[in-house]
Amino acid sequence: MSRRSRKARKLTPAVLRRIVLQEKRRMVRETSDPVAAGIEDPEKVDAEEVDAADQADTLEKDIDHMKALKVHERKLKLKLKQIQEAKKRIRNRVVRKLG
Repeated sequence: MSRRSRKARKLTPAVLRRIVLQEKRRMVRETSDPVAAGIEDPEKVDAEEVDAADQADTLEKDIDHMKALKVHERKLKLKLKQIQEAKKRIRNRVVRKLG
């Protein structure tokens, strides 16, 4: 889909197939798959080793970030409710003055 057009397009089977094939090509191009590279022996593959503590820290950070986003969302919802109530009051005031 073109970035220039703002018109909504239907997701037809042909469009979906094209998107999936593009994504597949991108993944193959960007992924370092040892089998795709022609390495048959698993012993020749160098795996990236990560400590369990590092993984736990990452998971903990993600959970903390999610909690912070939840708090932020709650504040935004409250602010939105206040804005909607203010709009309603002003709308009623305008209707009363016009009517």
